[in-house]
Amino acid sequence: MKNLILAEVYKLFKQGKTYYALGAIFLIEIIILFSAYSQGQGILDMVLDNLKQSFHFEGNLLNGNLLSYLILNTLWFHLPLILIVLISGNLTSEYKDKTLLSVMLQPVSKWKFILSKYIVAIVFTFLIVLFLALTTFILAYSFFGYGDLIVYLDGLNFFESSDAFKRILWAFSFGAISMIFFSVVSLTLAIILEESTKTWITGAFFLIVSNLLIKVNFKNYFLDNWLYVKLNDTWQYFFHFSIPWNKIYVNTFILSLYIILTVIIGIIIFTKKDVGK
Repeated sequence: MKNLILAEVYKLFKQGKTYYALGAIFLIEIIILFSAYSQGQGILDMVLDNLKQSFHFEGNLLNGNLLSYLILNTLWFHLPLILIVLISGNLTSEYKDKTLLSVMLQPVSKWKFILSKYIVAIVFTFLIVLFLALTTFILAYSFFGYGDLIVYLDGLNFFESSDAFKRILWAFSFGAISMIFFSVVSLTLAIILEESTKTWITGAFFLIVSNLLIKVNFKNYFLDNWLYVKLNDTWQYFFHFSIPWNKIYVNTFILSLYIILTVIIGIIIFTKKDVGK
């Protein structure tokens, strides 16, 4: 199993699209920062003009904390889309090149082989989120400095600079669980569909529908609290004035169950497939 995991890590970091993905994430961050620099201060001044007469804000409100929060909001669609292409492509390319058949002709257990891909996909997703967090903090705080954070989430919430940083850090940490969910879904889709184009289109459609359904009120307790789409924005709870830790823990537990179930389904389908057809 260890050798299988190491082989998957090698293949993932050997392919060029891995580095294109990292470059794309970094470039998106640069674009967000540039847009904020050119337009953000004027918008903030207009929105908070009356509040500034009644409240004192420490530092410039267009600061690294606000920029980090903006990047969080914009990349939770772009990042899973990149991960879908990257993670699923690692398997669909093996279907296309017939290298998967060569591997299966070796004394390799099918369930161990595909489980190693899921393990590497999960670890790699954590690393991608870590990369995103580090580059966000470095760029945002280097160019915009520190300051209080203002967030509009069920009303205006204000957080001091040190508190804002902790909340953003927690948001990245728990947000990684959502990214892992989309990564394992994309790998399971690759197992089922086998072809890159079909997998990417289906994965993108799944992501779009998931984002559209987040704000839908189903008026059903189970759907509104247990359906996976209602769990993917759990990281937003860190920007409520009082953090609802119990809700966060429950959502994370349920989403983790979805991840495990998706992995199990993928392993079962792969082990029953005739990969040599």
